[in-house]
Amino acid sequence: MAYYNSEVIEQVRQLDVYSYLLNYEPDELVKVSRDTYCTKSHDSLKISNGMWYWFSRGIGGKSAIDYLIAVKDFSFIQAVETILNYMKKVPIKTCGVIKKKEESSKLILPERNQNNDKVIRYLIDRGIDKDIILECIDKGYIYEDQKHNVIFIGYDYQNNPRYAMCRATNSSRFMNDVYGSHKAFSFRLNSLEPNCSVHLFESAIDLLSYATLLKLNHREWYNYNLLSLAGVYQPSAKMEDSKIPLALNYFLNQNPNIKKIYLHLDNDQAGRTASLTLKTVLPKCYEIIDNPVPVGKDVNDFLCRKIDKMNHKEKER
Repeated sequence: MAYYNSEVIEQVRQLDVYSYLLNYEPDELVKVSRDTYCTKSHDSLKISNGMWYWFSRGIGGKSAIDYLIAVKDFSFIQAVETILNYMKKVPIKTCGVIKKKEESSKLILPERNQNNDKVIRYLIDRGIDKDIILECIDKGYIYEDQKHNVIFIGYDYQNNPRYAMCRATNSSRFMNDVYGSHKAFSFRLNSLEPNCSVHLFESAIDLLSYATLLKLNHREWYNYNLLSLAGVYQPSAKMEDSKIPLALNYFLNQNPNIKKIYLHLDNDQAGRTASLTLKTVLPKCYEIIDNPVPVGKDVNDFLCRKIDKMNHKEKER
C-alpha cells in the first residue's frame, strides 16, 4: 500500500472540488447559475462558494478528496493518488474570476476595542459563566469591537477566522453577520477530548448558556462539541427537500466519528419545525435526540430562570 507523508496529504487536501473539476474533469462541470454549478453525472450535486453538497444523498464538503471518496467511492489512498497524478501531468491553472470573488468576499473583522469590559458585563448579565467568557476571549472566539458590540468568531480547521457575528450589548437588540462571513464556519466550541456527539443551537448565546448549565451541573463543559447555526434554521416548504445547515454539514464532514446529534433549538413554532425537519433530512446513520429546554423559550431563557431560582433560594437561607 502506498504511503504519503502529512505534508503531501495536506497539499492535496487544499484542492477544492471546483478547481479539481475545472482543471481535470471539465466535462463534468455544468453551470447552473452565475455562481453555482452541478455535475454532469449528478444534477442534484451543487457546487457553490467553494463548497459542494449532494442533495439527494444529504452529504457534502469542500475538498476534492471528500468528493472523490463520497461521490466516486474511491478509497482515501486512491483519491490522493488520483489527484497527485493529475497534478504531475497538468499543474492547477489560476482562475481569475474565482480569485476575484474570493477576495471580494474576504471576512473583514470589526476593529477591536482596547478592552472587553462591556462585553464581559453583557454576557454575565445574560447568565453566562464568567470563566467561560474569559476563556473564549483568551482563545480569540469572542471580543469587543470599538462600538462595544460583542463579536463571536467561527474558525475553519486550519484556525483561520471565516465567520463572525456582531451583536449589540445595549438595548437595541441589533445583530448581524459580519461582511464576508460564511455560515459553514459558525461559532462553535470543540471538545478537548474525543467525543462522538455534537450539540446544536440556534445562536452563540444559547451555546454559551448550555456550557454554563453544564458547569452548574458539575460537568466538564469543555469536553462537549457545541455548535451554533448562526440563526434560525429555515426549512423548505416541502420538508424532505430541506438542506442540512451549512455549519452542521461542514462539522459532520470534518468529524466522521460523530454518531449522535442533540437538538437544542427554540421552544417556538420555528424551532420545533426546524427540529422535526432535521430529524427527517439527516442521514439515518446518526442518532438524533430532540432536547429542547423543559421551560422557557430557549436555552438562555432557561438558564436565566434557573439562576433566578438559585438566587431566590440563596436569599431564603
